[in-house]
Amino acid sequence: MLRLAHSFTMDIYMMIRRQKTTIFTDAKENTSVMELKRILEGILKVSPENQKLFKDETEMEDTKTLQAHKPATLVLCFRQEDGEFEAPEVVPYSTPPELPDVMRPQQETAPAEQIAS
Repeated sequence: MLRLAHSFTMDIYMMIRRQKTTIFTDAKENTSVMELKRILEGILKVSPENQKLFKDETEMEDTKTLQAHKPATLVLCFRQEDGEFEAPEVVPYSTPPELPDVMRPQQETAPAEQIAS
């Protein structure tokens, strides 16, 4: 009997935030943190050496690999001109304004004769 070995690698979906920037991306679960930084370099034009990634306020090590988990939000920090890394900062999303009355769903449907007139 022939057995096929399957190597299933899950996709991991991440939301990466820095100040007012939010990036949605995916990677394979065996992707290293350094490889993720290289992906971000392609998007943001900031070299991996000038990036830090945090998960739950803990800096992620470049040699560690990503793991499937509940949806993850990572915080990104850049190296500043003085050589120090900026403090982790995420600006909360704004709350959208209430819909104007004309855009709200109608509570009652109008009788047909009112629509036709």
